[in-house]
This record gives sequence, C-alpha cells and structure tokens, in this order.
Amino acid sequence: MRVGTGYDSHRLVEGRRLILGGVEIAGERGLDGHSDADVLTHAVIDALLGAAALGDIGQHFPDTDERWRDADSIVLLEAVVAMLAERGQRVGNVDCTVVLEAPKLAPHREAIRARLAGALGVGVEQVNVKASTGERMGFVGRGEGAAALAIAAIEDAGG
Repeated sequence: MRVGTGYDSHRLVEGRRLILGGVEIAGERGLDGHSDADVLTHAVIDALLGAAALGDIGQHFPDTDERWRDADSIVLLEAVVAMLAERGQRVGNVDCTVVLEAPKLAPHREAIRARLAGALGVGVEQVNVKASTGERMGFVGRGEGAAALAIAAIEDAGG
C-alpha cells in the first residue's frame, strides 16, 4: 500500500459555476481556474499522483496548455486512475475535506461521494467527503475562496 496527500485552493468569483467533486452546486459564485476549478477533485488527483510518486496535477495537466481550459476535472481524475491501472495499481480509498464558508455541502455529500467513486472505479464506501468552514478566519472565512485536502491509498491491483 502507498499513501499520498493532496491540497488545492481557488478563488470564488462571480460568473463561474461551483463544481465540487464533479457535482455542480447552485450558488451566485464559483471557483476561478483554468479548468473547471474543482478544488476537491484536484486535491484527490494530487493525492493519487503523490501516492504513485508521479508528480502533481500541474505536471500532467498544466494551466499553460489550452487543452485543459475549462476541462472537466472528473475526466482528469479518470485519466489519473488509468495511469495507475497501467502501472498495475488501483485505488484503495480516499478521504477528503472541503473547506468552504458557504454553501453548505451536506445536501450534496452523497452525490459527490458517488461521482468521485465512479471516476475512481471504487465503491462509494471507499470514498469519504467531509466539509468544514474557515470560522470566519482567513481567505475561506472571508468568503474569498475554497480549499480542499485529500489523502488516498493505492495498492497493487493484484491484492
């Protein structure tokens, strides 16, 4: 078994969709970024790449490459899972935390878990999603952005 961690953050802005874990969440602002700015999926991607010692999301999907402009981060996650499979590795489990002042994620948690599990090729019981706020401190607490942290375990596909 190998373990990796991931982190991402993006600024909240008007005129963008809020996508977390591949699920669109209604709101007045979304996350700004080159792709869909899905901080949660980006953190999971980095956790998987870290576990496999394959670098980070920026190496594989650089924001200087127009191919990734407005990219669906779930598609990027599926590409990383395919990279792991080519190496004879599979996802064991993923645990992640979204840090966002608003909106509340509880109503969307199960949809997010299911969407991530599908992209990871695992059962929903292998994906945990938690939410926290900034308690009105820092960039998250002031409502300026969101962050996500993830840890992932991968294992040899043979067992």
